[in-house]
Amino acid sequence: MEEARNLTLVMDFYELTMSQCYFNRNIDEEVVFDVFYRKNPDDGGLCILAGLEQVIDYVKNLHFSKGDIEYLRGLNQFSPEFLDYLSTVRFTGDIDAIPEGTPVFPHEPLIRVRGKIIEVQLVETAILLALNHETMIATKARRIVQAADGRAVMEFGARRAHNFDAAIYGARAAYIAGCAGSATTYAGEKFGIPVLGTMAHSFVQSFENEYDAFLYYAKTYPDACTLLIDTYSTLKSGVENAIRVAREYLEPNGYRLKGVRIDSGDMAYLSKKVRARLDEAGMQDCAIVVSNSLDEYVIESLLKQQGAKIDSFGVGENLICSKNSPVFGGVYKLAAIKEGDVWVPKIKISDNVGKVTNPGVKDLYRIYDKESKMAVADLMTLYDEQIDPEQDLTIYHQMDRWKYKVIPGGSYEVRSLLVPVFQGGNLVYDMPALEDIRSYCKDELDTIWDEIKRFVNPQEYYVDLSRKLLDLKLGLLEKYK
Repeated sequence: MEEARNLTLVMDFYELTMSQCYFNRNIDEEVVFDVFYRKNPDDGGLCILAGLEQVIDYVKNLHFSKGDIEYLRGLNQFSPEFLDYLSTVRFTGDIDAIPEGTPVFPHEPLIRVRGKIIEVQLVETAILLALNHETMIATKARRIVQAADGRAVMEFGARRAHNFDAAIYGARAAYIAGCAGSATTYAGEKFGIPVLGTMAHSFVQSFENEYDAFLYYAKTYPDACTLLIDTYSTLKSGVENAIRVAREYLEPNGYRLKGVRIDSGDMAYLSKKVRARLDEAGMQDCAIVVSNSLDEYVIESLLKQQGAKIDSFGVGENLICSKNSPVFGGVYKLAAIKEGDVWVPKIKISDNVGKVTNPGVKDLYRIYDKESKMAVADLMTLYDEQIDPEQDLTIYHQMDRWKYKVIPGGSYEVRSLLVPVFQGGNLVYDMPALEDIRSYCKDELDTIWDEIKRFVNPQEYYVDLSRKLLDLKLGLLEKYK
């Protein structure tokens, strides 16, 4: 039986060097760190949170094996006492997180980690790695699915992904955000994602002629036959041979040709010509699938500007690598340290206003219009604040008291976004099935206004502070300036 991978050492080395300093100083303080990001990829209006399941797996299985300890010992940078301590380390703190599939926005806490300073420091890289990657892919997939406007999008990117795990977990994230399935078979086995695919050009080339290739494939998969028609000439031979196979073999035996795929050329022009030829042959139910360097901008142009006749899309590298925005900038920042029974807020200051953090132990709420059920704002508060939906609610810009919005009492509903995941090191969260996360994501997106979801110059969504939190932040800025 293959031994499960122990990923504990997937951490930046400074997490260990700092932890030895904490250990040597006998520091066992309780701290709170926030995970958040500062800017939406692609200049978009929102992101889709993904990767929490992988965070849970890492934290739950955190332990330094004998081999890990011996490797660290061989680096000659850590004391025997510290290494003995590491050999017993487990995560014993609390983690609260926004559920996967939730639309999220810059600067709000996606995950709040509370616990002993060494334990909380050691999980930093793994948490960021899982969230940054899958949130990036889910966010890109959401945009591509939106551009497809109800047509199926299939994730075809494994061969362009950044190694095995990126392909597998990228397929998972894409499925959460609405992709119909993946070509990555392992993702199907591991996560139950529908797997999709037909043939490559090499299959057609391996036969004496295109017709024989199509006929053999149709005989092998008569009830799920989609043919790749651009190996030689899409219009002169590909679509004609597909029609011939449908008429001579599939239809006489009670089957229909499910689809044809175009992987090169002018997609708009070819799809219109192919659609006309298929309809002429009485094959209105035969779908046209296209692939080849697609993204949300190309798909939107094909459908809205060029009138392409396309029924579904296969999207590869531009999705699985989020090619034009390949880095998701999630960060992990200290928010508070407990001294006795008091939480002391901490702030990171920068000349770049966007890098100034929100201090203290915070909660996060989504405010919905009571009548329309649409989200109107996210509100960060200090952990001891309460919101009464029957009272007027004033929310403030993250840096300015004069920028505020008043939401009348009785007109809104409130939902806490951060849910308990670990308490005292014990997993208390029932991880939803992937299908449920996908369905939840779709429902949550329906509560976000279209103006925020558009690709160009989206409306900025309110992510504001309570007056108490803003006063704390401005007070700390004044103190340390």
